Amino acid sequence: MKTGVLADHQIRAMITEGGIAASSPILNEQIQPASLDLRLSDTAYRVRASFLPGKGATVADRLDGLTMHQIALTGGAVLEKGCVYLVPLMECLRLPAGMTAAASAKSSIGRVDLMTRVITDQGIEFDRVPEGYDGPLYAELCPQSFSVVVQPGQLLTQVIFRQGKTLLSDDALRAVHARTPIVSGDPVISDGLAFSVDLKPARGDLVGYRAKRHTGVVDLSKLNHYAPADYWEEVRTSDGRIILDPGAFYILVSREAIAIPPDCAAEMAPYLAMVGEFRVHYAGFFDPGFGFDAAGGAGSRGVLEVRCHEAPFVLEHGQVVGRLVYEAMSDTPDQLYGTDIASNYQGQGLKLSKHFRVG
Repeated sequence: MKTGVLADHQIRAMITEGGIAASSPILNEQIQPASLDLRLSDTAYRVRASFLPGKGATVADRLDGLTMHQIALTGGAVLEKGCVYLVPLMECLRLPAGMTAAASAKSSIGRVDLMTRVITDQGIEFDRVPEGYDGPLYAELCPQSFSVVVQPGQLLTQVIFRQGKTLLSDDALRAVHARTPIVSGDPVISDGLAFSVDLKPARGDLVGYRAKRHTGVVDLSKLNHYAPADYWEEVRTSDGRIILDPGAFYILVSREAIAIPPDCAAEMAPYLAMVGEFRVHYAGFFDPGFGFDAAGGAGSRGVLEVRCHEAPFVLEHGQVVGRLVYEAMSDTPDQLYGTDIASNYQGQGLKLSKHFRVG
């Protein structure tokens, strides 16, 4: 197999060949252009703390000493804000030599501040599946801002598969931009594509949202359902700067419009410590076709999930807050994000998750 991130038809081949298996047949809707959505099983374990099994230990081994109680998810169950839960996933993997996998929360899940990380038996890192891994997958769920209702079969996290070394060098990324623009304006490329925050919108003064501290639950099965004002405070500014409050969670938007060409995938890299006392909260995957216009336009802005740490921090318009790391695809997907599949966030600007009403 050619080096790169696996495309949708290559993921289907892995399912057929037994590299990906599940306790219930895998659905076509789970297969994205360059990733596979993973499903919750019917049981959650409330645990005392987040953990990694470490070499020589399985997740089941560690659960024996950390489980506080077991919760049936059938019919829906509330996961309380500030608590840690472990849920076995329906899917398991048998990776061949040379192939690794990486997981990330789906975009809508990051936007409700539900920390979601995948762990494996003998795992020493979150969201990373080592070469040759043969075993089950588990999702660690920790609601941060809102308590949530979950149920079996829901798709909260996704996994990509990497054959060999997939990262594009800065020179290769500049060549991609010269061929097909990946960002509006001049690209700032250094260990990936830098992006900044937009605090001077073209119209009005609404620049973001801050999660309220005391709200009702968010049922993840309910779409376009909740009134934003019940869960979010609007963040407005007329001078291109805001002050981030320690511990608060914000939804902001990138100043740049970005694009992922059909032969690339991308991952939003975690924050860099030198940019300030905050982080873009969740790393996330961008499928081939995100923001892509075959005519050459770069069209979708990135939504930023931001949390400030120990001290209040002044965030200025145009300040660099993160970077996109581009990867080569092993093959071009059969379907592209936003062109061939239903895509909630194609062409987006500042936007809450799909659970909240628009307008």
